[in-house]
Amino acid sequence: MSTLEEHVDINVPIDTAWDSLHRVETYPRFLEGVREARSEGDGSRAHLGVYAGGRAQEFDAEIIDYGDERLMEWQTTSGPDLSGTFSLLPIDREHTRVQARLEYDPEAIKEAFGGPKGFAQASAIERLVRSDLEHFKELAEQGR
Repeated sequence: MSTLEEHVDINVPIDTAWDSLHRVETYPRFLEGVREARSEGDGSRAHLGVYAGGRAQEFDAEIIDYGDERLMEWQTTSGPDLSGTFSLLPIDREHTRVQARLEYDPEAIKEAFGGPKGFAQASAIERLVRSDLEHFKELAEQGR
């Protein structure tokens, strides 16, 4: 398994960032390749429609929410084996650090998302996660 950790500092209070992170239906607005997202059940599951590797794919994920700690864990239950966390840390009353951690098997990712020049390359994954965090920052700061 490989692990990637990235973070972004955003100009909103921690509660605002936490609320933004929990609006699953907005995921297509900041997660590249996600074309559809919906929360299922009691909010402990999400369904994602993804376009990657030149084809449409569907994934389900389980979400464990540690609200008091401002930590969200997730694990795919279908599709490639992916897991990760989002943790929010207050910088001050008006600023929050969002830390993302992604754990993945490079070979499983290569099969699901594309060959040697696709998503499976470590540098491509790093760029994608950084870009997604920057888009999340924009979304949270716009308050939408």
